[in-house]
Amino acid sequence: MNRTTLSLCAAVTALAAATGLAALTAPDSGGAAAAATRTSARLPVERTSLLCPAPSTSDVAETAYTSFTPAGAAADTDGRSTAALEPSVSTLKDATQGAAQPTGKKTGAAKGAKQPATGKAGKPVVALKEPGKPVAAKESGSDSPALVGTATGRLAPGWTTQQTTTVPAGSGRGVLGISCTAPDTDFWFPGASLAKDRQDYVHLTNPDDTAAVADIELYGKDGALKSQLTDGIPVPAGGSVPVLLPTLTADKAEDVTVHVTTRTGRVGAVVRGAGDTTGSDWLAASADPSSTLVLPGIPKDATSVRLVAFAPGDDDADLKLRLATSSGTITPAGAEGLRVKSGMTASLDLKDVTKGEPGSLLLSPSGNGKATPVVAALQITRGKGDKQEIAFLPATAPVTGRATAADNRAKGSLLSLTAPTATAKVKVTASAGTEAGGQTVQTYTVKAGTTLAVTPPVPSGLKGAYALTIEPQSGGPVHAARTLMLPQGGIEMFTIQTLPDDRGTVQVPGAEQDLSVLGG
Repeated sequence: MNRTTLSLCAAVTALAAATGLAALTAPDSGGAAAAATRTSARLPVERTSLLCPAPSTSDVAETAYTSFTPAGAAADTDGRSTAALEPSVSTLKDATQGAAQPTGKKTGAAKGAKQPATGKAGKPVVALKEPGKPVAAKESGSDSPALVGTATGRLAPGWTTQQTTTVPAGSGRGVLGISCTAPDTDFWFPGASLAKDRQDYVHLTNPDDTAAVADIELYGKDGALKSQLTDGIPVPAGGSVPVLLPTLTADKAEDVTVHVTTRTGRVGAVVRGAGDTTGSDWLAASADPSSTLVLPGIPKDATSVRLVAFAPGDDDADLKLRLATSSGTITPAGAEGLRVKSGMTASLDLKDVTKGEPGSLLLSPSGNGKATPVVAALQITRGKGDKQEIAFLPATAPVTGRATAADNRAKGSLLSLTAPTATAKVKVTASAGTEAGGQTVQTYTVKAGTTLAVTPPVPSGLKGAYALTIEPQSGGPVHAARTLMLPQGGIEMFTIQTLPDDRGTVQVPGAEQDLSVLGG
């Protein structure tokens, strides 16, 4: 992520403007005001952006959007708090596949691209009215566009939107779930593929009113793959561009790490992985490179688990693998470690590693290894043969304050909580339903080195979907994921979303000097 260093005065001014809750005052005679300005405070954010990719290219796709902001202490000072997702300005589409396919060697522009219907200008697809009460919307078919949205005021802290698409048959069938992402400038996606039976796309969406230019780098087992794209991919203001990975390189690597950065502007980025026989799902970005990673929420009935890791720095990484089960931490037999060479993608077939017991994968430096930052993700398969279905599980950071998973159902939701180092107590709040139902709260204790997989609490009198909010109360760090299981036609269709911290508050540093304007 790009960061700009500000002077103290500029930082205080910028944060005051961002939160709308900071004020600059002249010191009083007792010095109390001066002391207050030196004390930092954590305040609710007052603006949040989310981006949802174009959901599907299938005519039989059904997409559900569930949007939610946890109830909190943020005040609606002007009565104008908003949270809405609207169609992107444009989505480039390939004339044959129904998704963007850059074929130009330099520009990445789609040959024969056309503009789909994107809805009426200014008409939100889903709009939130109040904290604590989720709202839902549905879209059908292949012309549903990417969505761009902003929440302000009391609807901004912790705003979450889940996009869940069900494709019952045909190319890309499966349940595809994604927590709509915040814009950024740097993303890592280990776990994509260029195999002959895969059609993987990177979806880029620009939330701003100026064009962005993004670069996509691909890394296989032997290092960087030669790309046919050299001048970056233009993403129009307020628009979205899906990019088919095989158009960027002639290589057919089975396991690929995708690195998305921006030269100008910022984008939301997510990868759609689709196999001819394995189904499809969204791959969200891995947590920032770290020498220790947690991948929480591997289902107990996983028939195949594949780890893909990448070391972006100059050093090789020797990783130790452990599995946090419901009863403790073990070392998987035959999968004790993985060596990841610098700049290369490494993979390891863990097979049915959970063996009927839910678990989470813990990565750390081996006993003699150097603490080398890596990124990682899992491809998880349930079922076999023509009944198999895949989902992706990227490494995720711990929940430090609060995290939310929207679009939970009365049946089919599973919550996984992992405490890798120390026992933790976690409060889980089930929101009201989108149509009816009352809030329910339950507290769980997760023992050190274990994974607790539970059917989450369900709102009383539930109708529609609801949201789950996770808040650590005490103890060590907690990593979380939600699995949504929606079987159809004998296929165990499912999707997994990790629950990173919602970053609903921002630390506002105190000033070290009086910043008031003095008269001359």
